[in-house]
Amino acid sequence: MSNEKPNTPGNDKEKTKLPKFNFYWIYGLIAIALLLLLQLDFGQGAHEVDYSTFVDRILPSGDVKQVVIVQNEGMAEVTIEEDKLDEFKDLFKETLTNSGPPTVGPHFRVNIASVDKFEELRVATEKELGKSIPVKYEIRKDYFGGFLSMMWPLLLLIAIWVFIFRRMGAQGGAGGAGNIFNVGKSKAKVFDKESDINVNFKDVAGLVEAKTELEEIVEFLKKPEKYTELGGKIPKGALLVGPPGTGKTLLAKAVAGEANVPFFSMSGSDFVEMFVGVGASRVRDLFKKAKEKSPCIVFIDEIDAIGRARGKSPNMGANDERENTLNQLLTEMDGFGTNSGVIILAATNRADILDRALMRAGRFDRQIHVELPDLKERKAIFEVHLRPLRLSDDVESDFLAKQTPGFSGADIANVCNEAALIAARNNKKIVEKEDFLSAVDRIVGGLEKKNKIISKDEKKAIAYHEAGHATISWLLEHAHPLVKVTIVPRGKALGAAWYLPEERQLTTTEQILDEMCSTLGGRAAEEIMFGKISTGALSDLEKVTKQAYAMVSYYGMSDKVGNISYFDSSGQSDYSFSKPYSEKTAELMDEEVGRIIEEQYKRAKEILVTNHEKHSKLAELLLEREVIFSEDLEKIFGKRKLSEHVIEEDDEEIKDDQEPEEETSSNGDEK
Repeated sequence: MSNEKPNTPGNDKEKTKLPKFNFYWIYGLIAIALLLLLQLDFGQGAHEVDYSTFVDRILPSGDVKQVVIVQNEGMAEVTIEEDKLDEFKDLFKETLTNSGPPTVGPHFRVNIASVDKFEELRVATEKELGKSIPVKYEIRKDYFGGFLSMMWPLLLLIAIWVFIFRRMGAQGGAGGAGNIFNVGKSKAKVFDKESDINVNFKDVAGLVEAKTELEEIVEFLKKPEKYTELGGKIPKGALLVGPPGTGKTLLAKAVAGEANVPFFSMSGSDFVEMFVGVGASRVRDLFKKAKEKSPCIVFIDEIDAIGRARGKSPNMGANDERENTLNQLLTEMDGFGTNSGVIILAATNRADILDRALMRAGRFDRQIHVELPDLKERKAIFEVHLRPLRLSDDVESDFLAKQTPGFSGADIANVCNEAALIAARNNKKIVEKEDFLSAVDRIVGGLEKKNKIISKDEKKAIAYHEAGHATISWLLEHAHPLVKVTIVPRGKALGAAWYLPEERQLTTTEQILDEMCSTLGGRAAEEIMFGKISTGALSDLEKVTKQAYAMVSYYGMSDKVGNISYFDSSGQSDYSFSKPYSEKTAELMDEEVGRIIEEQYKRAKEILVTNHEKHSKLAELLLEREVIFSEDLEKIFGKRKLSEHVIEEDDEEIKDDQEPEEETSSNGDEK
């Protein structure tokens, strides 16, 4: 698949686009002109001849009227008698004009080795001719050249100074933001009706609630009288909050494409500079420009760069540039002055660390949560990213959406791109279903490493470890439905069990315990089969430890600790101490965590002992094939309890494909 842009008129326009005029070009032309002046010949028409011609022909002729020796240049200028010039006409053939040789001397210029040798030659020639040759000695001073040689170092320093401060200004263009005197000016990019923004709300798949909120803001700007007649006011700001890759910046682009008003866009880090006070100055300049073009929209991406809560890091009482910038932003958004017609949009994935004064109504009236897409939204996003691809008939957005739970919009775009790259790598003309499944495996699990050297004993241990995960997850009611088990190394993991979890909003105690038991199945299988354990369960132990501590300290799922949560979701606790519980409570929590994990580990061993033959059969099958699927487990263990959650819906498709579907829990077994 070629990534080259088609040869459209727009591309031709970009190729033929002339560079913008820069005032510094004039300085460059002046410098070149000065260099050329240094090279110009001011010898008043004197023709340069070689030394042999001078010695053999000009000097012995006796027609020399005068010789001027320029001592500091090692040169002699020769003037010929006016009535004898025709005899030397052939020496002027390169510079000869219609009027003949020049009558005013000097006529010839010759380089001499030294004054002493010239004197010897002159004396010998005078004796031979019997007449004297007039000689004049001069030392000439080049005032212009000396001035330039003195000025070049100064000019070089000025050029370096200008270059450094233009780079510090960091936007280029003489007289613009690149000028050191304009360092406090706003660096926001302005988009208006003439700007080439091709994104609108139709290009944003999913995110229905977020689009509804933003569409209303756009309508406020287009038809304000619809709301002001009822006494309503235009919202002053909207904050887009959500995980990375969910489409916050894309929504802002859609607002810029839909609204027929000026749109200022910049990043939070653009306010911060090495100079003190620049951030606040840029905030003032941004809002000054916005007021001049109101009604308009100002978009600040990654606002947490300057909007972090104040007072968290006092830095020994030093003057914090970010705090000054934030203070100025708070004042401009809702201070004593008026900002009518200026709407602020901002995006962040760290809303918990933002300052409370920034989050209040009157500054950001609306907080729009942009969450990870659900099944229907993933299907719509896939349909958008599948448009430019050449697809086979078996590729369906509905199936792909089911195989990618927990994926963001950016992840889905990456899946489509990886699938196209995989198809091109295999010299295919179209992108097939198996390419998308391989792309999901590649993104979630990492690159396959079939050539990694693993001993037979290690491979057997890995097989029984992964078979332990598969066995327990298949037999437990609330564990995630298993899709595939592999012992092919991928990324850092030497083996992995792949699941397709339910998309649920609430999780019960039984569900967490079943997942913990399934995760501990690998370590339990090693102990039962080999009588020893390995380091391969590192990521499993890390996962269950975090789950157990979350149950006890966050979710209140422990009878001994009680219905207490020590989780601070705001991240802005008013208390100064680090943990709001005593050492006795901490000991109790540690005991409860140890008890929960130990109970689930014993439970996992009991299940594996009860199903010892089936577990061994599954492990041997895994050693033979390296990859097994859900239908292989169904043949060994029978139909799974409550498999109608997800597996039954996709069973036929999985059987037909015989390919891995989705890894949502990788063991990372470094055995």
